[in-house]
Amino acid sequence: MPRPAPSERPRRRGRPPKELDRRQIAEAVERILERDGADGVSVERAATELSVSRTTLYRTVPTKQHLLGLVFEKLTADLLASALAATEAPGRPPGERLHALMSIHIGAAVRMREYLMVFFDGGDLPADVYANWHRWRHRYEEVWRETVSAAMDDGTLRQGDVAVATRLVLGMCIWTSRWYRPERDPDADRIADLAFSLLDQRSTDPQRRTP
Repeated sequence: MPRPAPSERPRRRGRPPKELDRRQIAEAVERILERDGADGVSVERAATELSVSRTTLYRTVPTKQHLLGLVFEKLTADLLASALAATEAPGRPPGERLHALMSIHIGAAVRMREYLMVFFDGGDLPADVYANWHRWRHRYEEVWRETVSAAMDDGTLRQGDVAVATRLVLGMCIWTSRWYRPERDPDADRIADLAFSLLDQRSTDPQRRTP
């Protein structure tokens, strides 16, 4: 029986393209950011970090912009999850919820200090990621506003404009990323303790101090 022509031969089934976990990619890029900053990020560097070929990574993430988008989505999702866990803990007083929220955000600002500002203007993010960020920001600020409002109601914070107070406190936490130096400054938990003590009315009002 004659052999079929090459064009007629059935194609061999090769191994399917390797599927890469998007969170693992984001974690790899985050390690690059921590070591080398945004300028060090590339598809080639990410592939090396993941021990895969560039071709394999290109199937999932085609550009540096998309790599940064994955990191940004991971960071914001983790930050919101931590904020919700801290503020929805049953029985936790409002002051403790605010303290926990400040600790979480200051800790994130310290960890991401080398590259946090890369994301601020959205220029290095894909359009869909930037659009999702606006929705995330609305939800994240809502968690903060609810926490600040409750802290005002129980006397932890002085009564005032909740929206403005929220942005002032959150801005203080974010700005830590601009001045923090590990060789000079205390750790993130100590900074959060100090920041909270500056706001806590119960620590300054003699009539509210615990005997």
